[in-house]
Amino acid sequence: MSRTLTDIQAPISLEMTEFEKKFRQLMKSKVTLLDKIMGYIVKRKGKQMRPMFVFLSAGVTGQISESTYRGAALIELLHTATLVHDDVVDDANYRRGFFSINALWKNKIAVLVGDYLLSRGLLLSVDHGDFDLLKLVSQAVREMSEGELLQMEKAKNLDITENIYFDIIRQKTASLISSCCAVGSTSAGADEQAVERMTLFGEKIGMAFQIKDDLFDYGNTQIGKPLGIDIREKKMTLPLIYSLHNATASERSRIKKMVKNNHLNKKSVQQVIEFVKASGGIDYANSVMRQFVDEALEILDQFSPSSYRDSLHQMVEFTISRSR
Repeated sequence: MSRTLTDIQAPISLEMTEFEKKFRQLMKSKVTLLDKIMGYIVKRKGKQMRPMFVFLSAGVTGQISESTYRGAALIELLHTATLVHDDVVDDANYRRGFFSINALWKNKIAVLVGDYLLSRGLLLSVDHGDFDLLKLVSQAVREMSEGELLQMEKAKNLDITENIYFDIIRQKTASLISSCCAVGSTSAGADEQAVERMTLFGEKIGMAFQIKDDLFDYGNTQIGKPLGIDIREKKMTLPLIYSLHNATASERSRIKKMVKNNHLNKKSVQQVIEFVKASGGIDYANSVMRQFVDEALEILDQFSPSSYRDSLHQMVEFTISRSR
């Protein structure tokens, strides 16, 4: 039976309600323009999966504490800062169905807002002496930046191998979910071994999450991101990498030329999608995603049974069965 995020959130519902209050308070500013923008950011928050990973990881490995709330807030602040800056870099006008900060207030203000969010996160940790949490999240932000730059570098020549792809998504996506689980378990006072296990659990889920996201590019509906957007942006994802690797030399050359030179042509994008489907790229990516999920659940099952562990199990399944 599929569970909603509200069902999954049940063991931490009180904590999540309290977290939202604390986070709203944290986002307030005496500068009117900034306060208005902070209010807009809070209003358009997503599914809150990152704070959920923090609180559930804390519950699985120890006791949820004030440090857990600060850790969840730190992740949200630093992650939101990277998203605001990403929208400037990508010249994106929308984020989660809302106008982006740069679309409403222009790039200069968006960059400054990103800087402000970053500094709020840093000060939140420094003021409370949460240096262990700050180190974990700062490492994730560094890796996310490196992953994006590695992807940009490789997109020029379309020469991404499966191993390089895994390196990119490990840094770009998995590092953040991994840090959520590390922050949660660290804030709960878990021992080093438990923190390492939760960190690896988060990494496996992050890998599965990104592969699922990449598969949306080949779906038959407009749910989630638009069809073929990765191809139009010349991003090499697992279904395409696998299909090219198993194609004949002439077919590989033809598809690569199409992605490189005709990536904005709808007909060409559709041809690439059909090539990937016919080559078994979708099935292969699904099987790799499932393998990461199985490995993650194997790690999770090493912890004592609890409602928190059950909810993390359900979070894992939600991650790969979501429709957007």
